[in-house]
Amino acid sequence: MFCCSEKCSLETEEKKMKCISKYSWGKGTDSGEVLPDSIPSAPGTLPHFIEEPDDAYIIKSNPIALRCKARPAMQIFFKCNGEWVHQNEHVSEESLDESSGLKVREVFINVTRQQVEDFHGPEDYWCQCVAWSHLGTSKSRKASVRIAYLRKNFEQDPQGREVPIEGMIVLHCRPPEGVPAAEVEWLKNEEPIDSEQDEHIDTRADHNLIIRQARLSDSGNYTCMAANIVAKRRSLSATVVVYVNGGWSSWTEWSACNVPCGRGWQKRSRTCTNPAPLNGGAFCEGMSVQKITCTALCPVDGSWEVWSEWSVCSPECEHLRIRECTAPAPRNGGKFCEGLSQESENCTDGLCILGIENASDIALYSGLGAAVVAVAVLVIGITLYRRSQSDYGVDVIDSSALTGGFQTFNFKTVRQGNSLLLNPSMQPDLTVSRTYSGPICLQDPLDKELMTESSLFNPLSDIKVKVQSSFMVSLGVSERAEYHGKNHSGTFPHGNNRSFTTVHARNKTPYIQNLSSLPTRTELRTTGVFGHLGGRLVMPNTGVSLLIPHGAIPEENSWEIYMSINQGEPSLQSDGSEVLLSPEVTCGPPDMIVTTPFALTIPHCADVSSEHWNIHLKKRTQQGKWEEVMSVEDESTSCYCLLDPFACHVLLDSFGTYALTGEPITDCAVKQLKVAVFGCMSCNSLDYNLRVYCVDNTPWAFQEVVSDERHQGGQLLEEPKLLHFKGNTFSLQISVLDIPPFLWRIKPFTACQEVPFSRVWCSNRQPLHCAFSLERYTPTTTQLSCKICIRQLKGHEQILQVQTSILESERETITFFAQEDSTFPAQTGPKAFKIPYSIRQRICATFDTPNAKGKDWQMLAQKNSINRNLSYFATQSSPSAVILNLWEARHQHDGDLDSLACALEEIGRTHTKLSNITDSQLDEADFTYSRQNGL
Repeated sequence: MFCCSEKCSLETEEKKMKCISKYSWGKGTDSGEVLPDSIPSAPGTLPHFIEEPDDAYIIKSNPIALRCKARPAMQIFFKCNGEWVHQNEHVSEESLDESSGLKVREVFINVTRQQVEDFHGPEDYWCQCVAWSHLGTSKSRKASVRIAYLRKNFEQDPQGREVPIEGMIVLHCRPPEGVPAAEVEWLKNEEPIDSEQDEHIDTRADHNLIIRQARLSDSGNYTCMAANIVAKRRSLSATVVVYVNGGWSSWTEWSACNVPCGRGWQKRSRTCTNPAPLNGGAFCEGMSVQKITCTALCPVDGSWEVWSEWSVCSPECEHLRIRECTAPAPRNGGKFCEGLSQESENCTDGLCILGIENASDIALYSGLGAAVVAVAVLVIGITLYRRSQSDYGVDVIDSSALTGGFQTFNFKTVRQGNSLLLNPSMQPDLTVSRTYSGPICLQDPLDKELMTESSLFNPLSDIKVKVQSSFMVSLGVSERAEYHGKNHSGTFPHGNNRSFTTVHARNKTPYIQNLSSLPTRTELRTTGVFGHLGGRLVMPNTGVSLLIPHGAIPEENSWEIYMSINQGEPSLQSDGSEVLLSPEVTCGPPDMIVTTPFALTIPHCADVSSEHWNIHLKKRTQQGKWEEVMSVEDESTSCYCLLDPFACHVLLDSFGTYALTGEPITDCAVKQLKVAVFGCMSCNSLDYNLRVYCVDNTPWAFQEVVSDERHQGGQLLEEPKLLHFKGNTFSLQISVLDIPPFLWRIKPFTACQEVPFSRVWCSNRQPLHCAFSLERYTPTTTQLSCKICIRQLKGHEQILQVQTSILESERETITFFAQEDSTFPAQTGPKAFKIPYSIRQRICATFDTPNAKGKDWQMLAQKNSINRNLSYFATQSSPSAVILNLWEARHQHDGDLDSLACALEEIGRTHTKLSNITDSQLDEADFTYSRQNGL
């Protein structure tokens, strides 16, 4: 430091400051010396800065001016980055403060971009003012000088969002780097957003835009704007979509039944309007229409009962008769009976005496009446006495006149008395013999076999069951009875009628025929003629059907197509553990060529709910051998198998004989068996026979049983039930339980029977059944109540509840089949298909065109639960048509088109071409199909 007074001794202060300036700027700049921090004291105050230099930014190449103002100030100089600025670069102005009389000095300098860029220091370029007064110096704040800029690219652009209504929206924005830092402003649809006016929007959090609860009005294009003193920058626009997921409205009331009388359907609907889906929101899940069956009560008109007897003659010589309108009574809005409910007429043919004048007339008429009654009683008494003394009493001299021409047999009985009501628990007395004459249902020695168990109940030859002849058990003997018959010319009634009937005309129930005498059936067959329009061939009550698609047969051609089921011994011989699961179905002619795959539906009895089976489709060659076509789970382009719980739908290109076989993978593999009980009277009027069947759960297998029972006069006593039979090698037990103790009894050794596992597991070769014989104690017992228990050891069990009358006139009929497949086995043309041809064409035109996003026939397959082996459909000229053909075969027995309508409803959100396929059109098509096919 130096003292200015040592260099310059001047008389005035003004000269002193000039000395300082001269010395400072003449030498200090070149030599690097600095101005003194203080000058000699002078009367006054220290300088006070009225204006200090502010931070400044250089925009582009424009210099900036730094200002400084102080009082009292004799001199002001700038120091930048620790060095004094040359005096020539200062611009100074001086004025007088009128209020205080002090001198005010203002100084400014210019700083250029080049100066800032040339500075390389640890901090920003800065400048500071130093002011002098008589008392000393004062320093201002440091003002930084920076070059202003704003880069072009945002560090983070906002991203578009799709949010549900009332969800939170967060849009992130990181503006470009800049000096000074850019300020952010948000635009919505090019309009600035004011967060102060909308409490739902917050833009204060680190440049982000936050909407706490999204509203529909918040949808739009959002842009982040960044700006400073240099420039403005726009981010990429972010599209925000606030969507609304659809919600179902309430169900409407059920509609009225669509038929005025009988069985029909009613429906209710709901709409996806609560709320309606908006801005791409999800459509409501589920069905918009529900249908249920309904039965409209038919009006029954009343009808008169027969007239009652005439009443006694009244004193007015009239009698009455009445009738009631109860045969039947009118109900459900039916008309009342027309006519009179009461009639009267004269009861004396006009000879009526309306009055009696005196009491003597009354006595006269009373006496005459009493006399007539006495005479009548006397005549009746004499007649009865004469009859009691007649030569013909109750003892019949020639009993052969009452035998009706039947044979006489010699039976060894247990005890004296009625041989038909023997107690089987007593030991037989073989020394006692009795000749029994009666209506035994045997007509010649060859017919004796009818009374044995092997022919009467057709038992299974390979079952190890110790069961005696039910006929012999009823007689209490341990061996076959000896028949001592005489073949007289009058053994049979006159004529050649040898059918089995009862002696008493009041019991007309036919007795059982020998099953071996029934005609042998080897094939069940149906045919139909089909052309270009296609059609459907159905085997009624078998579950087997054939669908010929539209266009499969060339135009102007027609073929007689047949379909048959092998009812004889199966030609498919099982290998190892392989089991036949379906009937052997043949369709032809084999030389017929189709341009579109046809659909063959074959029922099966496997429980496919669990993966314990390996199921194969097999075809018989012309040489009679069977070869595997494909496994149901395999991928193939030659054919397609769709396995449902009770049937398999196969798409094929050639006709032939096909069957399904299964190989159990584990012991948990299950075959579904149908169990049913039939009953009928035996030739002994006190006996009643029960036959319990266990057959594969296919309509075809049960139809064979029904056919045999119809020939035998059997009656279905209980609805058939399903039994799950496991492949665990355990046998099947069938037993009769809860027999009324004082009304019925079962023959010995027949209450429980056991069937080996192998016989049940391969039961498709012939119907499996066991027979039970029950005996009434008295002929007055007409009601039978018991339980049939069918169970597999360590497996499933079913109970059949028998509650029936053994009299045919009182018995309630149980239908064999709940619904017939079709009134007409062969249906041709449009009426054979549920989907109208016009709707089918629109669906195919929409989905046959490939789509990169999979919105083509693959979506149609997925919505109809066809998710496997899609490569097969890719090889077809019209994949959508083949998928619809498979849908037709699969939904043959469905009540309506709801499953297809639901699929089209979901797909319609993507394909506007389907929007004109309305629910009413499908309902109309469904009603037309049901009416044409009697459903």
